[in-house]
Amino acid sequence: MGEVFAGRYELVDPIGRGGVGEIWRAWDHRRRRYVAAKVLQQRDAHSLLRFVREQALRIDHPYVLAPNSWAADDDKVLFTMDLVRGGSLAHLVGDYGPLPPRLVCVLLDQLLAGLTAVHAEGVVHRDIKPANLLLDATGTGTPRLRLSDFGISMRKGEPRLTEANYVVGTPGYFAPEQLMGAEPDFPQDLFAVGLVALFMLSGHKPDAHALVEQFTTGGVPPAPQGIPEPLWQVVATLLNPDPDARFRSATGARKALAAARDLLPESSPEEEAVEVFDQLGPLPEGFGPDGPLTVANAFRLPLLPPPPLPGAPPLPGSEGLPQPPAPPTPPGPMVPAAGQPVHVPPVPAGRQSPYAPAHSGGTKPYSAAHPGAGPLAPAPPAGGRAAARRARQGPPSGPPAKVAVPVLVVALACFAVGIWALLQL
Repeated sequence: MGEVFAGRYELVDPIGRGGVGEIWRAWDHRRRRYVAAKVLQQRDAHSLLRFVREQALRIDHPYVLAPNSWAADDDKVLFTMDLVRGGSLAHLVGDYGPLPPRLVCVLLDQLLAGLTAVHAEGVVHRDIKPANLLLDATGTGTPRLRLSDFGISMRKGEPRLTEANYVVGTPGYFAPEQLMGAEPDFPQDLFAVGLVALFMLSGHKPDAHALVEQFTTGGVPPAPQGIPEPLWQVVATLLNPDPDARFRSATGARKALAAARDLLPESSPEEEAVEVFDQLGPLPEGFGPDGPLTVANAFRLPLLPPPPLPGAPPLPGSEGLPQPPAPPTPPGPMVPAAGQPVHVPPVPAGRQSPYAPAHSGGTKPYSAAHPGAGPLAPAPPAGGRAAARRARQGPPSGPPAKVAVPVLVVALACFAVGIWALLQL
């Protein structure tokens, strides 16, 4: 089993590496699911402050992968995020090369939507690049992009953690004003979005310095081969070296992108379908889909639904699940079929047959006494005094055994089902 942080997060296996920490697949014992955990490697005050800034970011958006929670244990700290399985945009382009323009529009729109939510919180990302744009494993369906890694992001107006002449970010994805030492601002993120768009359309990392030279000397360069002109106009506006000539916001870029997408030709049937695979490897030994393979998990029995009421429809989602045995049906009265003889049990001496009609309150039966004889005494029943006592007491009270035993079995079955249902609560 892996190392457990704060009694909650169990590290499973490393799946990546960031600027200030290592990314692990971890099991959340409280929420009982796998998450991605970023573990801080450096323990100096500078790195810890950046770590605190990143874990404090809370942005709930479908195209943003922000931290969910954090934990500390001795001299180590980590924070967790949703586990994204489809790799990064760098993996996708590495597998397929240049992507179809319409697919680029879908991914670019999702990136700009997530960036709109980030900028609405006053946060400048400062490190937008293909490796930080993760993808859910959607197969050949519509891809889903997640903007991640806010390790060097900062809110506008916050104090910088580096010197003014020190540039933080990934070389090749800097805006020109960043290289000049300008304060972090939203247009710098938009310039990086333009470089990412060109990377998806060309299949290789663009030369940002050469692009700036072309813009500076000859204005907007013509559309590169294979890039439709309407889409290139949007990308070129994002890549303008002058921050004032770019889109004023990510929302404005999305509107221009939607208009350009309507002018693109339809996808060709011969185009290869782009599939986003699950890039995570299998779980290591000792872990399964439901977490660590402990004895309790290995022998956990499936929960059965409560027994349905007679005539009630099955519970939703219970199709295919094992059903509990139905309680036995109590025996009903034995009614003979038409035309069959009815057996009447013999009546003990001295008692009226239960099948005889009740005696009315009219004339009572009378037997005349023999003249000169004393009062008539009943003849003792055969069998002596014990038989006479049984005759006076009548048959034993209560139902016969052939009726009592099935009723008792049904009662015990109902009691057992009730105890079982209480244990499932």
